[in-house]
Amino acid sequence: MKKKKLTTRKDRVLLIYVSFFIFFLFCLNIVWFYKLQILQKDKWNKLASYQHQYLATEYFRRGVFFSNVSIKTDHPSLKQPFVVEVPKFHLYIDPESIPLKYKNQVAKKLFDFINTNKDEKEKVFSSFYKKSRSRKIFSYLDKKTKEEIISWWQSFSKERKIVRNAIFFIKDYKRSYPFGSMLGQLLHTVQEEKDHITFQSHPTGGLELYFHDYLKGKLGKRIITRSLRHPLDTGKVIEVPEDGCDVYLTINHYLQAITEDELKKGVKNANAKGGWAIMMDPYNGEILALAQMPEFNVLEYPKYFNDPDLTQETKLKACTDTFEPASIMKPITVAICLKANEELEKNNLEILFDPDDKLKTSDGHFPGRSKPIRDGRRHNYLNVDMAIQKSSNIYMGKIVDRLINRLSDKWYRDALYEMFEFGQKTNIEYPMEEVGLVPRFDKTHPNGTKEWSKATPYSLAMGYNILVNSFQMIKAFSAIANGGYIVKPTFLKKIIKKDNFGKEKIIFDNTENLALESRKKILSEKSCKRIIKAMKYTTKLGGTSKLADVYGYTECGKSGTAEKIINGSYSKNVHISSFIGIVPADNPRFVLMVVIDEPEKKFVPNLGKLQQGGVCAAPVFKEIATRSLHYLGIQPDDPYGYSPADPRRKISKASWFKEVEELKKLYLKWNE
Repeated sequence: MKKKKLTTRKDRVLLIYVSFFIFFLFCLNIVWFYKLQILQKDKWNKLASYQHQYLATEYFRRGVFFSNVSIKTDHPSLKQPFVVEVPKFHLYIDPESIPLKYKNQVAKKLFDFINTNKDEKEKVFSSFYKKSRSRKIFSYLDKKTKEEIISWWQSFSKERKIVRNAIFFIKDYKRSYPFGSMLGQLLHTVQEEKDHITFQSHPTGGLELYFHDYLKGKLGKRIITRSLRHPLDTGKVIEVPEDGCDVYLTINHYLQAITEDELKKGVKNANAKGGWAIMMDPYNGEILALAQMPEFNVLEYPKYFNDPDLTQETKLKACTDTFEPASIMKPITVAICLKANEELEKNNLEILFDPDDKLKTSDGHFPGRSKPIRDGRRHNYLNVDMAIQKSSNIYMGKIVDRLINRLSDKWYRDALYEMFEFGQKTNIEYPMEEVGLVPRFDKTHPNGTKEWSKATPYSLAMGYNILVNSFQMIKAFSAIANGGYIVKPTFLKKIIKKDNFGKEKIIFDNTENLALESRKKILSEKSCKRIIKAMKYTTKLGGTSKLADVYGYTECGKSGTAEKIINGSYSKNVHISSFIGIVPADNPRFVLMVVIDEPEKKFVPNLGKLQQGGVCAAPVFKEIATRSLHYLGIQPDDPYGYSPADPRRKISKASWFKEVEELKKLYLKWNE
């Protein structure tokens, strides 16, 4: 029998088609594997990671503020923070890793560790039933609470074979304030809720906002693997967090406490709306203390920002509020006229006035004024010492009248604006600084009148028609205290960055190039000494600010009492009162300015009118200065000028006693 052929032509064709089909499937499979393993690698890795791993955020520590402990040579070298970043913990859950039958039980047990209200409980319960791998259910738990939860959860999850890190903690930081509300208006704080994308804090203002770019850090990342074996807090750190920089301030915590304590008493004694005080080193511009009342408690910041009246208390009024300085401007007026004397002498011309000669002050009529300028009492003749001692408006008007007639109004305005830099920002490290106002020749007020009129120079001479902030004022007095140099007020000493190994690196050093010789010199040392001599009479018998006498030390200064503008006109009942002084007068350690806002208008027996700066602000100056000098270890330079109750007191040998007696005799001789 003949054997049958295995294949026909038709079979061979079919076999070829089948082979091609199998080859096609093989190629398709290769393409599919290429797509899955190469093109869609990230997608499937992400899905796998989602099922088995969680990418957790590693929070950074925001930079903090430190006190100036170097101000005192025998001070402990330990750092003293104004702000502390306290470690806290956010509690997360992985809802999909917690079996349905245990969800309510776990949630209820957590409430035993954490007190919360009904609404928050409902949110937590709902979080357990979300389609999610990570839900934050509690924020900012302390270490003790965290450890209690871990202790319970370890046994609970083990017995029920639940993934151990179905509950896990993420470490974060929360701001804490060792000194409570101290420096509230300056420092401010950060909101409790951070940015949901960058996890950066939101500053409420102040130095937190000004230095935000330095204080903020950089997030890190950590991978948490879900399994029965992995504990809550383990995981591989794939990106180390970067902490923020620390800011070292010029302010000393002890001096700050003294200043706040005495200012609070002074505001209460004057029954005032509020007040502030600034202490500054006249040689380098460092602000050593800055207090404001009423205080701003940063721990309750929402309350302040939700109430328009309380919001005003969050502002740093020494920086944001301008006012007419009144009589504290008079030493500046004298300084400008002494500068004019020197300019005239250089050109071999007659000087404007001799500060020791008598000048007629019985007539207060000046060009452009419908009403005469008046003094507190009539004086026939005064010299510069008497004028500062008695706070004479007419004397200041007289010497400025000579100034503008000899050197022009423009020269006078330029001296205020360019020499003392009124009307310009001091550029203190604060987000908002009001520039104030020095009248201009080409501008008009809202009512259409010119800013600079014929009468303007005489108002400026006694501290009206000019708006200043307190830093501009203390900056001007510091120039007198340091021998004539303009220094920039500052809160900043240095900014330091610490790496992950604890090594510190100075990012910015504000203590470099502080030599006075590098500063702009606006006054001669001779003029400064002459002004200081005149201001010494202010705090002694016969002066307007006897209550500013710092027992055991020399001091000098000037008080001011300005009427506030209410509804477009000057009020006789509402004032802003101040005292600014230099201590010790002959070898200054600091310049101190005290402002009392709206003191009660009343007469105090044996003291005088409470609303006057020499009565309400001067005593605060005295107490702050006395306690601060003792803390700094400054030796008394007036060893006989103690209080009447002190047995060391010998008034006839006290500083400036003879000079005061001689000036009194001369005054009586000229004004009999």
